[in-house]
Amino acid sequence: MGGPLCTANILAIDIGTTTGWALGMRDGALHSGSESFAPKRNDGPGQRWLKFAAFLGERARQAGEIQAIYYELVLRHTAVQAAHVYGGFEAHLQAWADRNRVRLVGVPVPVIKKSATGKGNANKDAMVAAMRGRGHRVVDDNHADALALLEYARKQEA
Repeated sequence: MGGPLCTANILAIDIGTTTGWALGMRDGALHSGSESFAPKRNDGPGQRWLKFAAFLGERARQAGEIQAIYYELVLRHTAVQAAHVYGGFEAHLQAWADRNRVRLVGVPVPVIKKSATGKGNANKDAMVAAMRGRGHRVVDDNHADALALLEYARKQEA
């Protein structure tokens, strides 16, 4: 399912060990999914970041060019490990965006949830239901978040 036409190719991304993504093309086309960056048994400590950078490069090749990346800006983590992992993803995303001259926009979680469901504290099930209600084939809550973020981004860019 596409969306409103926009003058930009936008990557919306819910960064984390399981990263939800939605690539909205200026012609209205949509590519999206969920990607795991969980370390494999024999991976070195940097493999997660190398795979994430390769994933970003693949999305850019898929789009031809990305004008903006909107990402879920998490301002509070309850677990230390989750905070460290998120920070690593955010740092690599920032570096990739700068290296490729792509505008990066962080959107706080409550803003995305409110835009998608009308409630800034909507739970995962509500987010999945909201995106399915708009006709998307949602694979998991990370994917739902990315789809909701893309919808928000397209409104901002229009």
